[in-house]
Amino acid sequence: MKDILDLIGRIFIATIFFYEAYDAMASLGDTKALMSEYGINAHQDLLIYGAIFALVVGAVLILIGYRSRLGSILLLLYLIPVTLIVYSFWNDPIELRKINSIAFMKNIAIAGALLMIIVNGSGRYSVKRLFATTKVSKRW
Repeated sequence: MKDILDLIGRIFIATIFFYEAYDAMASLGDTKALMSEYGINAHQDLLIYGAIFALVVGAVLILIGYRSRLGSILLLLYLIPVTLIVYSFWNDPIELRKINSIAFMKNIAIAGALLMIIVNGSGRYSVKRLFATTKVSKRW
């Protein structure tokens, strides 16, 4: 049961980041405008495409269970700065503080799940395990 839950958890985590990458690509102009609102004006294209790359590669690695620790690190390198910049509820007006504090805590929980993947690995149902248990014939 633990192995199936590991797989389901990895699917859920990967889905969050796949959607985030899709959203950034689909609304590139809006993403740039939002970055400008938060004072990030330099190298916007580089930051956006770098973030999309980290999101897609990290999510794929977690989903398939191959180098899932690397994938988790890539996603943490994206998630932590974005969370601290976008959801800095301590700087927000009172009417936004509750909503942004909930979003901040949600992202902290996701970071916790990524840390658990780093510590525990990808589990039994993963490409890494498939590679480790497959025997290659020596006839060649």
